[in-house]
Amino acid sequence: MKKPGPKQRTGAFGESKTAEFVTDRGDEILDRNWRIREGEIDLVSLSRDGIFHFIEVKTRSSLAFGHPFEAINADKAHRMQRLALAWLATHGCLGCEYAIDVVAVLIAAEGTHTLEYRGNIL
Repeated sequence: MKKPGPKQRTGAFGESKTAEFVTDRGDEILDRNWRIREGEIDLVSLSRDGIFHFIEVKTRSSLAFGHPFEAINADKAHRMQRLALAWLATHGCLGCEYAIDVVAVLIAAEGTHTLEYRGNIL
């Protein structure tokens, strides 16, 4: 098995910190890195009020290539929606309430990080 590179480690860090954030607020993590041919959902959580959250995590160690939220264009948002519907269908939950959320994690040079969560982007 191939050892993860810097991009994969950075992405895994952001997903881990996001998972901590959503569980600290009371959500239950249902899935991580759920994948089908069309793409991948980073995190799926279920909030205390019964809403499924499909979470895209964008992690950067600098702003050289723009803010992480800039990576979410209309095409990416609609792909996320299709993936969310596929997850719901696969898990027998079509018709359930859901939200598409995006998280930006910025890692500073000294190792600290910030996390910005935007819920229900569609």
